Amino acid sequence: MIVRFGYVAMSMVVKNASPSRTMTMTSFNKLGDREAAIRKLERIAQENLHNTLRLLKHNLAHDIQVYRFSSKLIPLATHGDLIEWNPFLALQESFAEVGEYVRGHGMRVSFHPDHFTVLSTPRSEVLVNSIRDLEHHVKMLKAMGLKATAKNNIHIGGAYGDKPSAAARFEERFLGLSPDIQKRITLENDDKTFNASETLEVARKVGLPMVMDIHHQWVNNEGEKPWELWPDIVKTWEGDLAQADTELDNPLVPKLHVSSPRSVTDLRSHAVNVESGPLLDFLRRIASYTPAVDVMIEAKGKDSALFELMKDMGQYAAEGVRILDGASVAISP
Repeated sequence: MIVRFGYVAMSMVVKNASPSRTMTMTSFNKLGDREAAIRKLERIAQENLHNTLRLLKHNLAHDIQVYRFSSKLIPLATHGDLIEWNPFLALQESFAEVGEYVRGHGMRVSFHPDHFTVLSTPRSEVLVNSIRDLEHHVKMLKAMGLKATAKNNIHIGGAYGDKPSAAARFEERFLGLSPDIQKRITLENDDKTFNASETLEVARKVGLPMVMDIHHQWVNNEGEKPWELWPDIVKTWEGDLAQADTELDNPLVPKLHVSSPRSVTDLRSHAVNVESGPLLDFLRRIASYTPAVDVMIEAKGKDSALFELMKDMGQYAAEGVRILDGASVAISP
């Protein structure tokens, strides 16, 4: 089984390369001149996109093919007081440059919209904002010229005292979304509310690919082991929505999220690095029937955690782990 590792947004190695510089609405209003404030937002966004390109080049130099963009590329892009602003006109070239680099090097990229993007909400204003945020993420991917192989990963959301009703709301709202949004969504289990089994059930109903977060599954489960769910999770990547408008001739490789608990007293928070043992145990158990999988590292150490994990993987050469390059391995069952 081929395993490619990626990381989230920020680099701990490349200095002064944040793709998430921002501005608060308070600071925006203090500038007084609205047009000048908007131009400043656009300059910050251009810097974020420039740094994103720097990080992609860093990734290529280290064989990292899997990467999650920062959702904060454009500050205040979905704020209610800036509805009339279209930042994509000023940022067209910057987005195109990022997209061209991604396509030119066959990278797998994604977004993970913020936690306030919840389709299960009972509040209409939260739903409106959630859909607006999903639309914004789709616009960014389209501005990069990326087809639906580039996904927006989300959670079902809160239970609001009635989990079956919340799941039903998610399903109804999802089916009411535009096809452009639908075909770019993947669904992930969370660490407190919708566990992997429940998320899988919803993903099956609406035809979404499911991303399993192993850490979340460890702390929120019904007694099942993660590898017991894996065969059915893989099937969700073979559905129509998973492959809609794809650039690939073959089905998308299934995707995992991985992190390790910060401590025995804080199991849900993420540690700086990833403990290789539990991850490798899972990967070995699925290796005999999974040709390839992409693994997003959500550790606090970002790309440094990826490099540390690759060092750890190198110690298992006698146990069926073969290093392929700087960010991928082959694992025997």
